[in-house]
Amino acid sequence: MRMTTDGIVIATTNIDECDRLVTLLSAEIGVVRAYARGAKRPGSKLSGSTELLGYSRFVLFKHKDRFTIDSADSNALFFGVRQDLTKLSLASYLCELCADTAPAGEPAKEQQRLLLNCLHLLETGKRSAEFIKPLYELRQISLSGYMPDLVACRECGQYERPLFHFYPVSGELVCAGCDTAPKAGQYVELSPSVLAAMRHILYASPEKLYSFTLSQQALLQLTAVCERYVKTQLSRSFKTLDFYNAMLPN
Repeated sequence: MRMTTDGIVIATTNIDECDRLVTLLSAEIGVVRAYARGAKRPGSKLSGSTELLGYSRFVLFKHKDRFTIDSADSNALFFGVRQDLTKLSLASYLCELCADTAPAGEPAKEQQRLLLNCLHLLETGKRSAEFIKPLYELRQISLSGYMPDLVACRECGQYERPLFHFYPVSGELVCAGCDTAPKAGQYVELSPSVLAAMRHILYASPEKLYSFTLSQQALLQLTAVCERYVKTQLSRSFKTLDFYNAMLPN
């Protein structure tokens, strides 16, 4: 059976001197692994399209449970990301997080759109890496079934308070007035601006998702809370995340 799909390469594994196993994110079938035979040979038509971040129209052949790439016509290769080590390290983390959380064998249109938009903004410099990272983390993990409840305080139901405590384990908010005996280390304090940004990331339409601003201090807090939420919910870290963080200035 043959099928055509627009997919972005989110992981690659070298099989031998010539072949490559590629993990794609397809809008129609989500995460799919496919063999790219001869992709590493000089002059191969599959070479660039099957590298990390390659976004192409793939023709896939399926035999039993195995996919093979017949051909690929490149849509975008994101050279502006590949040529900048900080951008590339962040993009590698976004792809690893995507591979870990996006669905396999079912549609992933919103996940693909999110990743492509973030890579485009990263490549063009319209949004910084520091802005894109927490936005992608929170939106992607929410699309994948780990959406926190940021509507109101769990206890009193208030939408606005001067200070909220966010609990990464449960994904819930408790206002400081209700949380009379909080346990240190189990929650994160959220200022109104950071909570507003998190709500925007969760609930905004795709067209308006990137249209918010934060002070540098608030952006640092947003970065910390989103990263912690991802690690807590998935019970793991990522080597690509560790590498990206090591690239940042102290």
